[in-house]
Amino acid sequence: MARKQGNMPAKNKKNFRSTKSGAGMTQAGVRAYRSMNPGSKLKTAVVGVAKKGSTRAKRRKSYCSRSAGQMKMHNISCSKTPDKRICAARRRWKC
Repeated sequence: MARKQGNMPAKNKKNFRSTKSGAGMTQAGVRAYRSMNPGSKLKTAVVGVAKKGSTRAKRRKSYCSRSAGQMKMHNISCSKTPDKRICAARRRWKC
């Protein structure tokens, strides 16, 4: 069964980071998304030091493995094209 597409906030500098600054949503963007989609559990990236085995560390590990699969599926190499959004996001998540 297909997943229902939720409402997304405006694609502006307030809600989304540029590729140079690490891609992904800002805290304001996450708040806007959650207000448009009640019940959402969307969170921002885990960018700081996460204690080993903590929930944040598990989120990071999960994101890193998911995004690695996306890179493999789309044949993206971050060493060749470091300016891609997925590569910037993975750097920000410290993958």
